[in-house]
Amino acid sequence: MKIRVVWVGKTKNASLREVSDDMASRIRHLSGFEISELKETRISDDKKRIEAEGVKILGDIDRSDYVIALDTQGRAHSSEAIATFIGKHMTENPRDLVFVVGGPAGLSDGVRKRANLVWSLSKLTFSHDLARAILMEQLYRALAILKNLPYAR
Repeated sequence: MKIRVVWVGKTKNASLREVSDDMASRIRHLSGFEISELKETRISDDKKRIEAEGVKILGDIDRSDYVIALDTQGRAHSSEAIATFIGKHMTENPRDLVFVVGGPAGLSDGVRKRANLVWSLSKLTFSHDLARAILMEQLYRALAILKNLPYAR
């Protein structure tokens, strides 16, 4: 089982990109891990943009993947609950675990429907770049909790 993150566009904020890269490096030491960074669509109409990016996202996901879409309408979880979920998935489910972050305009209905779960990072609103850094930190924190590493304490 591998953990993958699929997101649309590059992280433009250099400081947040550095945080995401650092967390990705740490995650790779604990688990199979990959980031798929899909090219952002340059369509000005948000609805058409969301649909076009949704097609790209769905094209990057395998039928066998267990998909968690991150969306403001999703359910929020504690760090411990995320760790428990990932740990259970790692021991009971051989499918790759894929976290999806849509573009700045959001996720398409098709991606939400394809997702096995829809999660929210928080009831707060974050910039797109910050949301990515938070996701990466929480994935590392979950693995650190599972491995009983000092970072998680």
